[in-house]
Amino acid sequence: MVAKTIKETVSEGIKKLKKREFNNPFLEAYMILEYLLNKEKLFLITHENEEIEEETYNRYLRLIEKRNTGYPIQYIVHNQEFMGINFYLDEDVLIPRPDTEVLVENAIKIAKSDYFPHKNIKALDIGTGSGAIAVSFGYYCRDAEVVGVDINPKAVEVARKNVNENNLDNVNIIKGDLFMEKFDFPNEKYDIIMSNPPYIKSEDIKKLQLEVSQYEPKNALDGGASGLKFHSQILKIIPNYLNDKSVLIMEIGWDQSEEVVNIMRKIKGFKKVEVKKDITKKDRIVIGYYNRLEV
Repeated sequence: MVAKTIKETVSEGIKKLKKREFNNPFLEAYMILEYLLNKEKLFLITHENEEIEEETYNRYLRLIEKRNTGYPIQYIVHNQEFMGINFYLDEDVLIPRPDTEVLVENAIKIAKSDYFPHKNIKALDIGTGSGAIAVSFGYYCRDAEVVGVDINPKAVEVARKNVNENNLDNVNIIKGDLFMEKFDFPNEKYDIIMSNPPYIKSEDIKKLQLEVSQYEPKNALDGGASGLKFHSQILKIIPNYLNDKSVLIMEIGWDQSEEVVNIMRKIKGFKKVEVKKDITKKDRIVIGYYNRLEV
């Protein structure tokens, strides 16, 4: 085979990726070669006439074809930016989305507000997955002690990798099932509890975009028949893990706020419940302010 330059390789990738509707051919063609060569886009552009090895070129074409099947680009390049942080990903974890940033942003805002007189916040992320929420919160709140818990051992490995790659000694990722009757883990009471539980109705998963329905982990998407199976479970046990004065923040589907708010308001101790919208102006998180002492 005649050696191919970086420019020729990217051009071939763009040409092939244009055959699919749901992608960004120019961006993704570069992303895949950046990943293979471990170089930034600027390097590829300024060295476009450099030749690449045949093995690399062939591997590039295989990954381009894999992307054309609908396989998520984030799993191909093992990366997704979230809250300004790069996260390692594989198909064992859900891909973090911009919608979820509103959850972390509000958690950080509350942690740094006068709501808590102390700054050594203890925080818990239920169903941590890639660790996007726990790691981001711990990254921007260095005085906080953060625990991320997940039932999936493979997800725990990914989250721990993201903790280590960001050199965070204030974030601890553990495997466990919060819904078991006996579940022991550090800091049994928390100031802030965060969660992005599965909230897609079981029957709606097949209607999602191919990248999601076919390739992302079902157990991170499926919220049961109502979509609120895990929200209900969390709300049932949550008083056991909340400090006397604390906050619970949960992500929801755009049409689930009313039901979640109603459930939360029936729980003794929640003095204030509010809904926040995401960047598309859709209801995205419910925040419950809990005070055991004012019951």
